[in-house]
Amino acid sequence: MLPQGQTWDQMMASFRWPRPEYFNIAERCCDSWADEDPGRVALIDASDGDRVWTYGALRDASDRLASMFAGQGIGKGDVIAVLLPQGPAVLVAHFAAYKLGAVVLPLFSLFGPDALQYRLSDSRSRLVIADNEGAAKVAGIRDALPDLRGVMSVEERFWEAITAAPPISAAVQTRAEDPAVLIYTSGTTGAPKGVLHAHQFLLGHLPSIELTHRRFPQPGDCGWTPADWAWIGGLMDLAMPCLYYGVPLVSQRMRKFDATAAWDLIARLRVQNLFLPPTALKLMRQVPVPSGVQVRSITSGGEALGAELLAWGRDALGVEISEIYGQTECNLVAASVPGEMVARPGALGRAVPGFVLSLRDADGAVVAPGQLGEICVRRGPPDMMLEYLNKPAATAGKFHGDWLRTGDMAVEGADGLLTFVARDDDVITSAGYRIGPAEIEAALGAHPDVVMAGVVGAPDAARTEIVVAHVVLRDGVARDGLEEVLRDWVAQRVSPHVAPRRVVWAESLPMTATGKILRRALRQPD
Repeated sequence: MLPQGQTWDQMMASFRWPRPEYFNIAERCCDSWADEDPGRVALIDASDGDRVWTYGALRDASDRLASMFAGQGIGKGDVIAVLLPQGPAVLVAHFAAYKLGAVVLPLFSLFGPDALQYRLSDSRSRLVIADNEGAAKVAGIRDALPDLRGVMSVEERFWEAITAAPPISAAVQTRAEDPAVLIYTSGTTGAPKGVLHAHQFLLGHLPSIELTHRRFPQPGDCGWTPADWAWIGGLMDLAMPCLYYGVPLVSQRMRKFDATAAWDLIARLRVQNLFLPPTALKLMRQVPVPSGVQVRSITSGGEALGAELLAWGRDALGVEISEIYGQTECNLVAASVPGEMVARPGALGRAVPGFVLSLRDADGAVVAPGQLGEICVRRGPPDMMLEYLNKPAATAGKFHGDWLRTGDMAVEGADGLLTFVARDDDVITSAGYRIGPAEIEAALGAHPDVVMAGVVGAPDAARTEIVVAHVVLRDGVARDGLEEVLRDWVAQRVSPHVAPRRVVWAESLPMTATGKILRRALRQPD
């Protein structure tokens, strides 16, 4: 999608989005490759003895599953929920749904009954594809789901049934703007919102993928992410783009992330391209890198990495880690890519070709460089959401004129790079200062005894709020005197006025299903 040999500025000036009238994710990420070379490797399932799935096999299975869906009355616009960990069944279900013009609702396999009931009910899902554990969860709430027609378990003769089913005669032709994927985002307040995306939203991810993965694809590329494919990060920051470009994708079910097992997988299958959430990177830094690891590109997003973690990538892996920024409503809009652009540790970077970003105040006015403003994205990119499902007021409130409001606060530096400060509701107001937690967390994470840290504000009569750091330490580290050490560490590295006035020792931090620190949980008194 991007030409070779151009600078970032040249790409920004010359780039134009492709605007196909018709586009279907299954056709582009599966069937077109199967037509060209049915034996081409699409997926390596590390959870099943490194079993190889070709594009031809994925096409055949999804064609047959599509006919099974159609036999249950599923058609264009119907929602099919996929409640599964990484694996071939996820891809087959996605492609089968797309071939009918249906909409896929990815769901985390760790969701409990309340989370599932809300999403399945709000989306009016017609069918759920799950394993036995997920099917049992849905069975417990079935009476509250009148629109649900059935639950299909991949552990109950699923593959035998697919083999016996006839393939569909022809896939539905979908327009690029037709709905394809529904992903719920919890946001920061209120009930979860279903973000509805069109088939074309895959195209909106590709400029960032090509740049942050170092002119992706290259010969020998092979991709893996520990991020669940139910999250837009796992699904669209690596999995579907790999299949779009014909790059082998690795799947591995990890009930709980294991850094040593991750490195072993990367070495054994010669994985070259990784999307690693910051939490995974921090844990992987704690264990030795085995011989045989030859990674070509790493992207990470969700939280700022900090200079030390970026330096570890260079020193231990020989890789310049690219930081990516986006959200479920409009993903991969900015990036920091050392070598492709002027990069600065701690900065989230600048707009990716095809996107126009602006920092604005609460009234929608542009703020000056050096001033805190909300990151806004101009309408137009194909990966911008169609709507919040069933929430017209929330959809309207997400925009200010032609600008999508991210709710993320940032500052533009003299070098033109954006530095993330906080979610608009994560900003700490202390003694007249507006303090973002990201910079403090990055400084604490750079201390050799700290595994990770989450920073929030706590009410204070004199200062409005004080800075409180929740810190997870390396095993075996003594806590005596360490609170003062960490306070001084932040004061010297950032500023005395942002140094935490209280440190809370934690065995672990509350995390979202996507691996981000759940700061609103840290703000609760208990």
